[in-house]
Amino acid sequence: MRGDNIARRKGAKRRSTKRDWTDLAKEQAKTNLDAFPDQDWSEFEADDERSDVEKQEKSIDKQLQKLDDAGSKFHWMKEKKYAQMFSKIEHKLTGALGVGQYDWVDRRVFDQVFDQSTLMAIYKLMQQDHIDTIEWPIARGKEAHVFYATSQSGPIAVKIFHTSNAVFKGLMQYIEGDPRFGGLRRRHRELVNVWVQKEHRNLMRMRKNGVRVPESLTTHKNVLVMEYLGDENGPSPRLRDIGIEEPEELFKSLLEQLRMIWQEAGLAHADFSEYNIMIHQGEPWIIDAGQAVVQNHPKAKEFLVRDVTRLVQWANRNGVEADLAESTLHVIGG
Repeated sequence: MRGDNIARRKGAKRRSTKRDWTDLAKEQAKTNLDAFPDQDWSEFEADDERSDVEKQEKSIDKQLQKLDDAGSKFHWMKEKKYAQMFSKIEHKLTGALGVGQYDWVDRRVFDQVFDQSTLMAIYKLMQQDHIDTIEWPIARGKEAHVFYATSQSGPIAVKIFHTSNAVFKGLMQYIEGDPRFGGLRRRHRELVNVWVQKEHRNLMRMRKNGVRVPESLTTHKNVLVMEYLGDENGPSPRLRDIGIEEPEELFKSLLEQLRMIWQEAGLAHADFSEYNIMIHQGEPWIIDAGQAVVQNHPKAKEFLVRDVTRLVQWANRNGVEADLAESTLHVIGG
């Protein structure tokens, strides 16, 4: 996923306070003041010259109602069945809710990522013991956020795809023409769920054929659970963010990974770049396989050449004499 790594900062532990979903809905409403750009909020400021207290109180009541309306997308949390359901997992989401011992760069992640459908999916994955807790975000992109999470077997990464982001409309070229996903209707929710399944299957296919990718563990709706690449201090770095002492050796290793993706797994990655390569335990790992297409996809060869071109360009920028034609022949087996 081409996006920003999100730094984690350990801060002073804040006192844990129990909050129910009604409180959370109210909080979300209060964070949506931007929904009223034309509203003059100055009437709520202290004004010694204004003596009509009754009129001011009436106006306040009116604006509070507007605030409540702004949080309408969270009103479902107040329903009894959902309140009971999520009271069982609320303590497992304290990191995702922005409370506890971690601070985030972006404190509006909940509003952006955790809608009703997503929370329902997480609830099911927790009930099935695939996820224990969701802690802090480690990466974000246009189409998804990735969170550090825990399971009974240890650390995991939970990738949550945005369900209300129109960016997926531009990704149809990676789905149309793939025989594995025929008959897809263009409804956004269905497109997101198919994209998650596509990344899951691509990762499994690459890993089965020896490509160094994180293990995809399970999925449900717009949530992908996979192997965590990193340690207790944070995720492993992307190639984009670090210097390489021996770029020629890394180039050869990555070119071989591209060859294996094409020849062994029968796929073109279609978004191979320094943004989607992590250096974990001294080795390059390939991430973000959602765009990958099978060889008989109409644009598979075009995507393959683009992948090789990006790798050669990276090598050239780092002082390696790499030739595009020779590199392409190596990948396709010519």
